[in-house]
Amino acid sequence: MRIRVAQPDDAPGVVALRAMVFPYLVRGVASTRTMIADPPPGEDWTAFVAEVDGRVVGWVSAERIGTTSAANVGGINLLHVHPEHRRRGIGTALLTAATDHLRPLGIRRVRAMAQPDALPFARHHGYEPSREVRYSALDLNAAPALPEPPPGVRLHPIADLDPHLLYVADVASAADEPGDVPVDAKSYESWQYDVWDNLGLDKASSTAVEVDGAVVAFSLVKRDGDRMWSDYTGSVPAYRGRGLARLAKAAALHRAAANGVRIAYTSNDEANAPMLAINARLGYRPVASQWTCLADLT
Repeated sequence: MRIRVAQPDDAPGVVALRAMVFPYLVRGVASTRTMIADPPPGEDWTAFVAEVDGRVVGWVSAERIGTTSAANVGGINLLHVHPEHRRRGIGTALLTAATDHLRPLGIRRVRAMAQPDALPFARHHGYEPSREVRYSALDLNAAPALPEPPPGVRLHPIADLDPHLLYVADVASAADEPGDVPVDAKSYESWQYDVWDNLGLDKASSTAVEVDGAVVAFSLVKRDGDRMWSDYTGSVPAYRGRGLARLAKAAALHRAAANGVRIAYTSNDEANAPMLAINARLGYRPVASQWTCLADLT
């Protein structure tokens, strides 16, 4: 076994491993390859793989969280190991590599994710559970009906939009999103990388709600074949309580199903009651959970 920095050609193996461990997460080979070859700007992002006999059996990425005003906060993301290679020190070696990357950057607070059965491992390494995240799935073989917008409201595929309008709505809607750190410092450059230029973004299915020339709600779809991920659905605070986020998501699901998507996945903080209610009305069912976990680097 060896731990090394991930390379673009690792993308197929990384995606296959992720699909085995996290079947409810959706990210394709092309977007994974791009992320490794051209990491997010300004986040000191890197990734490591564990390799056994030339095969990728483990993965972790680490970064400075650049979308928050909180100082010196980093993320260790998606640490996972092939089930046949666990309890051999691979997870610890990957976590050490990620931590060793963050510490020289001045990172003092780290957020990671853990499946429930991995919480003992997290605690052993100084991480304490913080927030529960629910993952849900929706069968799209029976495509949901395209909803009729109310008077004065228009639905657009985001392909028809000026991306700056969508960025403004994204920033406004995410400012009070439940989480361990506030999402209150998202630059257009980082948003463009994560969202608009992401190779997995389905701009024909992703849907925005427009009122008087402004984007007031939206639902983003990232896709890999016949699987999709509802990357983010939100509405700006002044327009909440009118059903516009549900309208956007229902329209996005309808368009995705019409374009060949057969199953949709999403995630929500368990404290996000409004979005959980929207998903329940749309027919989503829970399929898994994870916990955000926090640790201090000394």
